[in-house]
Amino acid sequence: MLQQIIHIDHLLFKFINNSLSNEFFDWMMPTMRNSITWVPLYLFLILVITINYKKNCWWWVAFAACTAIVANYISSDLIKHNIIRLRPCNNPDFSSWIQVLVAYKPLSSSFTSSHATNHFAIGLFLHLTLKKRWGKWTYLFIAWAALIGFAQIYVGVHYPIDIAAGAVIGILIGYLSGKIFNRNYGLTRNHAVTL
Repeated sequence: MLQQIIHIDHLLFKFINNSLSNEFFDWMMPTMRNSITWVPLYLFLILVITINYKKNCWWWVAFAACTAIVANYISSDLIKHNIIRLRPCNNPDFSSWIQVLVAYKPLSSSFTSSHATNHFAIGLFLHLTLKKRWGKWTYLFIAWAALIGFAQIYVGVHYPIDIAAGAVIGILIGYLSGKIFNRNYGLTRNHAVTL
């Protein structure tokens, strides 16, 4: 059973990394999975929240930061140090066809994807804490996390199962963090500034 799952995982990886290969994705996906790409988004969100929501805005910032820290600790320090899996970019069985679109090949364990864990945790936290005020637009944060997870497969550093497991863990962390924040604090608009 486990061998079948791994086989399917490898087939899905090959489909995304190799069969879907195109010039646009080759340019876009390394950018999408680069953490620096999203710094302006994080700063923009902090700015919008602190301007629009006076009450509890700094609690929101603290919860968002803690959500990312907890997600990264669980994925990078707890799971990866105990479940060792060779990354696809370092797998000699794939050397004849894999495309690796990162500047270096990470040597850490492939399971789970910390990118997926972190971004799904933050994405769900943002969705839960902002959906009452921003409506359906907050689903874009989930799509954003999924795009980053897809990019991790496309550039050759993770398998689909690494992303799926990271997503599940991230969703659980983001859900708990968002629910705790909403129950104890929540955001209250100060004035009529809009997004």
